[in-house]
Amino acid sequence: MIKREELNGFAVDLGGTKLAAARIERGQLVERKQTTTATDADANAQCEAMRDLLGEIGWTDEPVGIAVAGRVTADGHWSAVNKGTLTNLGEVAFRNVVRQLLGVPVSLANDALAAATAEAHIGAGVGIKNFAYITISTGVGGGIVIDGNPLTSQNGLAGHIGFMSSRLGDKRCGSGRLGTVESVAGGRAIAALALEKGHDVENAKQVFDAALNGETWAHGIVDQSANAISILIADLTSLLGLERVALGGSIGLAQGYLERVQAHLNEEPALFRPQLMPAALRQDSALLGVLQLDRTGAVI
Repeated sequence: MIKREELNGFAVDLGGTKLAAARIERGQLVERKQTTTATDADANAQCEAMRDLLGEIGWTDEPVGIAVAGRVTADGHWSAVNKGTLTNLGEVAFRNVVRQLLGVPVSLANDALAAATAEAHIGAGVGIKNFAYITISTGVGGGIVIDGNPLTSQNGLAGHIGFMSSRLGDKRCGSGRLGTVESVAGGRAIAALALEKGHDVENAKQVFDAALNGETWAHGIVDQSANAISILIADLTSLLGLERVALGGSIGLAQGYLERVQAHLNEEPALFRPQLMPAALRQDSALLGVLQLDRTGAVI
């Protein structure tokens, strides 16, 4: 297992909401920059944004680890499964695009897989054999680590647990599937449901703020999201024998959200209730994880 103090280098994390870059020395983020993801940018523009952000933290010609939202295949192709999150991203040989533009060796991985790996080895999952990381932000994603090994697939779909069916869902999400966890629990879905109910909001944060202020309508929407995640956790546990699950992402780490998930999970039989805790590495999980995956040879 790679120790945290052995992690050194530059890393990028591109999610549905934010683009972050960091310089990491001995497992510590010594410099970090963040900007808003241009969700309508194509692959070339996304790569240029990564290069510019890296330049702000002193990157010149060092190798880079890159974690991205979406599907990353074994041959380095990147595409958005949810077309509502990254709207201008068809399948592209992104590893080659980045290498040509940056002119250095790069490694590439799904962001939730990278985050799950970091949490499993140096964060919330230390000492746990069967572990899952679930990120709830713009959408819902995740990563599974079994006996220290991240679950991967040739087509890059493994871990996209937000596209599993939910008995609470009745709408189609950006993946094209009907009634998914993401269509109920993700930030985009939370904001859409609030608008549908006649409340003038622009994003999920405003719904959360209203819930914290005691607004009944907002409490119901947030609680439904938490319930969908609790059901997802129980389903994954029945399949994988999970011992612990960590929640991350802007919604997963939002005030009171984990407690809501735990309350619903407590309604499940004990066999389907793994330990639940917040991601220990917070927003930096994927940045650390992509370097860890690179060191173990588990990324492209």
